[in-house]
Amino acid sequence: MESTILSTTKTDIMDQPELLGNLRRIHSHPVTQDDISRNAIKVLNVLNQAGYEAYLVGGGVRDVLLGLKPKDFDIATNAHPEEVKSLFRNCRLIGRRFRLAHIIFGRDIIEVATFRGHHGEGEHSTQQQHIDYRDKSGHSKDGQIVRDNVFGTIEEDAVRRDFSVNALYFDIRDNSIVDYTDGCEDVKRKVLRLIGDPEVRYREDPVRMIRAVRFAAKLDFRIIEGTHEKIFEMGDLLAGIPAARLFDESLKLFQGGYGLRCFELLREYHLLQYLFPSVEKYFLHHDDDDSADRFIRQALINTDKRLAIGKNVNPAFFLSVLLWGPLLELKQRFLTNGDSEFESLHKAAYDVIRKQQSFTSIPKRLSFMMKDIWFMQRQLHKPTRKHALRTLRHKRFRAAYDFMELRLKIGETQLLEAYNWWTEIQQKNEHDQHEMCNELKNEKKKRRHPKHKKKSLEFTVSEK
Repeated sequence: MESTILSTTKTDIMDQPELLGNLRRIHSHPVTQDDISRNAIKVLNVLNQAGYEAYLVGGGVRDVLLGLKPKDFDIATNAHPEEVKSLFRNCRLIGRRFRLAHIIFGRDIIEVATFRGHHGEGEHSTQQQHIDYRDKSGHSKDGQIVRDNVFGTIEEDAVRRDFSVNALYFDIRDNSIVDYTDGCEDVKRKVLRLIGDPEVRYREDPVRMIRAVRFAAKLDFRIIEGTHEKIFEMGDLLAGIPAARLFDESLKLFQGGYGLRCFELLREYHLLQYLFPSVEKYFLHHDDDDSADRFIRQALINTDKRLAIGKNVNPAFFLSVLLWGPLLELKQRFLTNGDSEFESLHKAAYDVIRKQQSFTSIPKRLSFMMKDIWFMQRQLHKPTRKHALRTLRHKRFRAAYDFMELRLKIGETQLLEAYNWWTEIQQKNEHDQHEMCNELKNEKKKRRHPKHKKKSLEFTVSEK
């Protein structure tokens, strides 16, 4: 991916930076106000005109430097959340760990955050929100950040951010980029570097390891030495992160348009085991069979393609693909124990999802969809006169059909005849669909041998 920073039609981004201590204020760069949403410019202007400092910050600046279109535009300011709210009628305050202001313009939301300061260093930071916390350090015993409501200066805010490429501030007043952490140079070199001591920063928030993987995949950046090695050593800290948060992070990994690369990096850095342990175990138990790996990869290739052309994707579909291997393995155990096909599948589906909830909490609405996709595979493989039309009309039919197509692509050739039949019936009118279904055979039910009733013993009481 060629960066606009390196384009000969643009002035080099590091040309003549103005040095002020740790600060580099860069005036020659590709970012212009035309690259920023009108709503973000409006918020910046209102804050500046009210006497506050306000900057476009983070991914919005980074992505424009790389020639990418930012998904959203975030703003950092020295105005406190309540002060921001007083300036905008369309403002809503959210968050407990760190208060944020959302300025709402219809579907467009501009997130405004107050500069963050250092914990336990009141002499260096500005005011702290009036909330009584027992842990004044802001960290737990193992080093994790448990609160983040200390306000500070722009310099403190910059060094509190995770990666140098996310600590860039665009000043709309003079169109300069404010850089305290050599983030512009890292963007130019296409490297991902944690700000500060990697061990301390990963311990503060272990999710930064997942974010490193996501940014490396999205930006095609190399994770730099130090930031790189500690991921292998500290991955187990993810076990202490709430399952709901890890679920949200997993969605960002696999539904951002670069899911395949994220999957490869998760496996490379041994992080998949902390998000989806049953999948990693399945790979280890079946290292001589790559069908599950190919199944997941093909699903991610398709997902990335759909997102690239602006189509929506449903997370339930990929989750059903991801957990298909563990489901089949568990189903086989139940079959071996004497359960029927139906019972084995349903028990396995329940257990696989239940166990996964401890690591990434899957919402019920998604788990129901996953089960529908799994349960319909048998009906799709062996369509019958009685159930075919009802299967075709099922609200999850298309997802189940696409799932079946994926299975066929990785070599499950026994599905070909049924797949062709379902492909054909979708192209027919309603009358012809009924005709096709009438030509099918009904499913033969296995006769159950009636259990012989034990003869009841009759007792007679003799009269004396």
